Amino acid sequence: MTGQQLKNSILQMAVQGKLVPQNPNDEPASVLLERIRKEKEQLIKEGKIKREKNLSYIFRGADNLPYEKVGKNEPVCIADEVPFEIPDSWVWARLGMISSYSHTKQKINAQNANLDMWGLDLEDIEKGGRLLARKTVGERKAVGDKTFFDSGDILYSKLRPYLLKILVAPDCGICTPEIVPFKVFGKLNPEYIVAFLKCPYVNAIINAVTYGVKMPRVGTETMADLLVPIPPLSEQKRIVEKLNEVTPLTDSYAEVYVRVAGLNQEFPELLKKSILQEAVQGKLVPQDPADEPASVLLKRIRSEKEQLIKAGKIKRDKHESVIFRRDNSHYEKLDGIERCIDDEIPFDIPEGWCWTRLGTMIGVQRGASPRPKGSPEYWSSERTPHHWIKISDITKYTQNDYLYDTDEFLTDLGTTKSVFVDSDYLITAASGSLGKIAKLNISGYIYDGLMCMCFKNTSLEMDYIIILIQAMVELLMSLSTGTAWKNITTDILKNLLIPLPPLSEQRRIVEKQRELFDKITLI
Repeated sequence: MTGQQLKNSILQMAVQGKLVPQNPNDEPASVLLERIRKEKEQLIKEGKIKREKNLSYIFRGADNLPYEKVGKNEPVCIADEVPFEIPDSWVWARLGMISSYSHTKQKINAQNANLDMWGLDLEDIEKGGRLLARKTVGERKAVGDKTFFDSGDILYSKLRPYLLKILVAPDCGICTPEIVPFKVFGKLNPEYIVAFLKCPYVNAIINAVTYGVKMPRVGTETMADLLVPIPPLSEQKRIVEKLNEVTPLTDSYAEVYVRVAGLNQEFPELLKKSILQEAVQGKLVPQDPADEPASVLLKRIRSEKEQLIKAGKIKRDKHESVIFRRDNSHYEKLDGIERCIDDEIPFDIPEGWCWTRLGTMIGVQRGASPRPKGSPEYWSSERTPHHWIKISDITKYTQNDYLYDTDEFLTDLGTTKSVFVDSDYLITAASGSLGKIAKLNISGYIYDGLMCMCFKNTSLEMDYIIILIQAMVELLMSLSTGTAWKNITTDILKNLLIPLPPLSEQRRIVEKQRELFDKITLI
């Protein structure tokens, strides 16, 4: 249950007589209603209010059902209109009968008002009815017609009523015509009427009949016809006291609910990040002393690369990196120069693991774009074998981590200025989507906001390298270049310092990561 649902439930209980116990010694609300009728008659005689043409009078019939007499008409049963049962000591009445809601309001042009008078505008009232600010007519530099209100009046916003901008005026002042000030008769508790106007029953009725699309309003007749459940005066007071008592608690509950809901939403992704971090630090699966050390694996990878270079399948890296340990420190030999890189090592790794640069193990190539965009010389309006792979395709057409389709296609001429990819992995390298990864289930040509990671040797568990990249996305983003438009360059990716486990442990890590991620999707 959300915070708002809890508040709605409490308000609904309040207006149904379920929030506080009834007291048999309370004066029945029927007596209160009779007193209101007499008070209104006196006000009519004094010329302070006008007599209503169709005065409503609701009472219980001999069959215990509610009946209503309007004007001189015969009473009719309104049992099908009454929304819920109320206690025996309560009565139903129309809002127009117990209040001045539909009466003519006293107006004034703001330019003629006292500059020190309170000038209330809709923006001063928060959703739910809390007063945010209080400004004078002079401070607001108010213009146009305004409506007078007195201390103790109920202020109701007829504009966008679903915002529930309703409160009891703590002082007198003038307000925008979008706020309707009205009084209640018979010393009815205005705070109880405010609670009634905020309850879900009323909110549903009003919002079903508002008019205006962009700025919906509620009409005077709708408001005046609202059926109000009236408790005895003493019970009204107890209801308001109870609402004031529980409101801070419901507010606290709402705040906690929002925080918990946010954590629940974030938790799966946070848990995945934690698992990835554990994986690359050697904490996800146990080490096996029988595993071939990663240093031996790295030598084999270098040997395989030499064979690929000799076969002309890849080019020799101009800046080959070799990382090794000496005197319990980490060193890197690059361009014939050795240097200590202990300050670059982000965390400790288990025995049997080693540090290396990503470019030592995989090839990295950035895409390129044929020009001009949209020209039939380069771009095909029909599906062709030449897929054009963009960043948006990674999001739109990736399923189970595999990219299976694209929106656009290239002509044969368009392919001459692009980078072909086949069985590689793609990583997004441009602002807004840095670090998204997809395996290729198609062949095609890639946009320059993408990079392909080519695994040309068989001595690696490729999915472990993807786990590494995913675990280090935030680091890659921090290393990205550019101000307004961030980019991961090929050098950044190739120079990424990564922890390499033995091959057997790589496979155990991948298996455990998949197992745990599958469980997280069920949360």
